[in-house]
Amino acid sequence: MSTTYHHERTEDAASGSADPRGPEGPTTSGAAGRARGKDGPPRSRRRNLPPLTPKLIIGLVLAGGTILFGVLGPFLVQNPSTIDNIGMTAPGEGHLLGTTQTGQDVFAQLAHATRGSLLVGLIVGVLTLLLSAFFGVVGAYVGGWLDESFSWFTNVMLVIPGLPLVIIISSYMPEKNILLVAVVLALTSWAGAARVLRGYTLSVRSRDYVLAARVAGEHRWRILTVEILPNLVPLLATQTIMGVIFAILGEAGLSFLGLGATDSFTWGTMLYYAQNGLALRLDAWWWFVPPGLMIAVFGAAMVMINFSIDEIINPKLRTQTRQTRKHWKLERPDATGPVTKEDPR
Repeated sequence: MSTTYHHERTEDAASGSADPRGPEGPTTSGAAGRARGKDGPPRSRRRNLPPLTPKLIIGLVLAGGTILFGVLGPFLVQNPSTIDNIGMTAPGEGHLLGTTQTGQDVFAQLAHATRGSLLVGLIVGVLTLLLSAFFGVVGAYVGGWLDESFSWFTNVMLVIPGLPLVIIISSYMPEKNILLVAVVLALTSWAGAARVLRGYTLSVRSRDYVLAARVAGEHRWRILTVEILPNLVPLLATQTIMGVIFAILGEAGLSFLGLGATDSFTWGTMLYYAQNGLALRLDAWWWFVPPGLMIAVFGAAMVMINFSIDEIINPKLRTQTRQTRKHWKLERPDATGPVTKEDPR
């Protein structure tokens, strides 16, 4: 019996097959191992998900709170144009953020101004996305004379200074509303995003899966919408966020110069009215600090979200962020002092 067992082990060793049990007992492999193991595809799928970094969480919370305030706030406050005889009243019980020189409630103006500025950012972001995608993606994918024409037009719009053009267009409009200001800002801000999208589309359209789809006889527009556009979604999101930031800052700058939407409340018009009302000279900080703070907070939130999207797009940034977090964990002090790596010797 023992001789037979020894003979079988010798033949297995000679044929190069290994004992599946190994030194630590039996192991699982194949479908059973993937089903029961904890280190299988579920972990790899979790690693492929977007990293939930602290700056992404902070950015989403700040941006979400600002959007919620802009959507619901105007329904909970009084008419921001109501004039009262208690001008320049400091923040108190009757007025959460005080009043203006003519007795208007600053908190009510801030709620309506938040909605107006966010509306400008939304319109400009959508128009910038559509224009940049059309002139950048479609032209680069079709190629030929269409790509050359779109590229020439994009370069012309790119070299035209945006702010002076916006000032000239706005100065010739007698009545300016939010929609007009947003369209003017969108027409002067899409060229840079279109240039970036064109370069990336030229790189994507020469990849193997796109060439395979062409060889398979798929329709040109189906290849563009199914094979190319999904790879451009993170970049399109980044360009849209930058367009929103540019729109809010551009509108605030135009309104501060008196060229913004005169029939609506925005963060920029609040700063303009505060300047004309000598709020800084009269130490009425509650009139100009809230809109300026809202611009800074929302801009910082969008920038943090943009940085998080960059980490999702670029695997090198994602790996660097993960290594930085591990480094912080290793050097985090505890009750016994900082954690240090053990000496391998």
